[in-house]
Amino acid sequence: MTHTNNDRPGLRALVAVRLSVRTDESTSPKRQREAGEAEARRLGAEVVGYAEDLDVSATRTTPFERPELGDWLARPDDFDVIVWWRLDRAVRSMGDMAELTRWAKRHGKRLVFAEGPGGSSLELDMTSIMSELITMLLAFAAQMESQAIKERVTSANAALRAMGRYSGGLPPYGYAPVQRPAGEGWTLAQDPKRVEAIETMIRMLLDGNAPNAIAFHLNSKDILTPRDWNDVRQGRNPKGRKWVGQTVKRVLLSPSLLGHQTYAGSVVRDGNGLPVSITSDPILTRDRFEQIKAALGERPKGAAGNRKDTGALLLGVLHCASCKGRMYRVPAHGYSVYVCRARTKGLHCEASVAIKTDWVEEYAEREFLKEWGGFPVLERVTYPGYDPRPELEEITTELRELYAVRESRRSRVGLAIWQEQVDALEGRAEVLEATPVQKERTELVPTGKTYADYWRIGDARERRFMLLDTGTRLECAKGQRGGRPADMKRRALERLSIDLQGTRVQRQGHTAA
Repeated sequence: MTHTNNDRPGLRALVAVRLSVRTDESTSPKRQREAGEAEARRLGAEVVGYAEDLDVSATRTTPFERPELGDWLARPDDFDVIVWWRLDRAVRSMGDMAELTRWAKRHGKRLVFAEGPGGSSLELDMTSIMSELITMLLAFAAQMESQAIKERVTSANAALRAMGRYSGGLPPYGYAPVQRPAGEGWTLAQDPKRVEAIETMIRMLLDGNAPNAIAFHLNSKDILTPRDWNDVRQGRNPKGRKWVGQTVKRVLLSPSLLGHQTYAGSVVRDGNGLPVSITSDPILTRDRFEQIKAALGERPKGAAGNRKDTGALLLGVLHCASCKGRMYRVPAHGYSVYVCRARTKGLHCEASVAIKTDWVEEYAEREFLKEWGGFPVLERVTYPGYDPRPELEEITTELRELYAVRESRRSRVGLAIWQEQVDALEGRAEVLEATPVQKERTELVPTGKTYADYWRIGDARERRFMLLDTGTRLECAKGQRGGRPADMKRRALERLSIDLQGTRVQRQGHTAA
């Protein structure tokens, strides 16, 4: 919002500027300002301020709802006349025009447009019934133009979607618009930072975190939501929207992660029933997408899912010799210990035990590396198969929806379009029904490193995985009371037994590219 000094009495003009899309040069703010200033000079008025509302749609906001113009309209004593470049910069509906003219009549304000019908200036005189009629007719014309523009844009966007081209608007999270080769419109490519956020969500989900816990983590790391990121991408200030569980689920369940074009939440399909691709570089494979769907679908209601990794090296490795339950690391007086927690779980343990963390972790490391340190680490490489059933289920759902609305098609054209959609989906269903399920294939390959190599560079969590992956198990028995303090560590270690006869294959493999 801009103010200018007004040191002399006279007609005071407010120049109003509005732009739906900031990059539209044909109606640029500069052009609108210059037209408004020229019209103010013709009226003999002094410009006392500018109301500039950029990236603001006239079909979605009334003049009173726009950030800058709305603020000026709330202070009618600060100006005498409002000047717009053209009427469509002010309103695009009869209802908004009626509301604006009532306001002008009530406050005795003049509404002026630098370019009216025929290109000459237009001033709306609120004291004349004929002027009010002309005003509403002009508003009706603006509303019809707005509807025509909307229909043309909708039709053009539908054509672009069918061709697998980006049609504008909010891009699917994880992608950014890029120009196609030879300037043939736009497509989508992976956005590395957004893909990194998606990978974080997937990792947390598969580790047992609920969507709400994932949202909390994203907010704590100041990761922008899809709409805030789009604001930044378009040069606007983000509104500080927060991640919520539903947003996380919507991102992770979007078919766009598979590279599929979507509209109104459904996959767009071509004439053969195949999903239209929006990118040549999808973020997820079908198998991984189905894994995410299963993780979100199988979560029990009310599950917290926000448990954090404690960083305890021997969690799941160290057990109580009496009840065979896990031992957990807890703080003690200036140090920490692993303890049997059977009683806190309502279970009975004949000989509950505890042992100092440093002693047992040093022992576990020494014994593990003595046994396993020189062995090569094998990695499980999984080559994904192909299962046509998930896509077949999607097509089945779409066909059911189409069959349900057949009777609502009254024209021959409508029935023909309906039949085209059904034929395409049934054709794709035939192909999928004839496609056998290909099971994934797994191979064990050397990594070129030993367990000792990985142990040196790993953190507590990674080392714990090595212990668990090799089947290492420790048990701690209850000791005898008494004895010299100097012998406490030796006696504690004597209570330990370790089983190192597990598999030599790492459980955690990776999927081959």
